Amino acid sequence: MDRWEHKTIKIKLKGFSGGILETEDFDYELNKLGEQGWELVSCFTSNAAQGYSREAIAVFKRRK
Repeated sequence: MDRWEHKTIKIKLKGFSGGILETEDFDYELNKLGEQGWELVSCFTSNAAQGYSREAIAVFKRRK
């Protein structure tokens, strides 16, 4: 049976009310973790208010 470890990161979104993702920064973090063997499983945003988001949350996994 495979065993997995998981990692969760948060990326702060820019803009006065949030909601703006700096894709270069996000890509950098994704690629850095990919080089370490982490696979992106899920990505979603947290709701601050009235549909705005303050952070993107990415969940990764890799074999132990």
